[in-house]
Amino acid sequence: MKHYPIPRLAAKLLLPVIILFALYVQFHGDYGPGGGFQAGVIFAAGIILYGLVYGLDSARQLCPPWLLQLGISLGVMIYAGVGVVALLLGGNFLDYNVLDPHDPVHGQHLGILLVELGVGITVAAVMITIFFAFAGRRG
Repeated sequence: MKHYPIPRLAAKLLLPVIILFALYVQFHGDYGPGGGFQAGVIFAAGIILYGLVYGLDSARQLCPPWLLQLGISLGVMIYAGVGVVALLLGGNFLDYNVLDPHDPVHGQHLGILLVELGVGITVAAVMITIFFAFAGRRG
């Protein structure tokens, strides 16, 4: 792989900004446009940029496959866990009002934040896994 200094410098400067923007979209999603899916795609795009510029092996060191599998599973468990907790507290599946019996609005915000976090983790891990699967093919 050739080392092109300008794309490497651009990626090095852009990657923290991309990750920071993904976190902003993730945690601002319950108050405005955005949320877990969009944040997961933005985060994955940053890692994919890193993989395209620095090489697939470097990207795999940054996000090893075991970490991606853990992320996929953890995100789904967070999403489903919020629903199960709501059921155990006497509400419907993903009924956020019961998460805080004293303040249903706080329960709504907490439930949305957790569900969107689970979605974001899952989407980012799946997108990066798909990139690794297709980028690693030979022929």
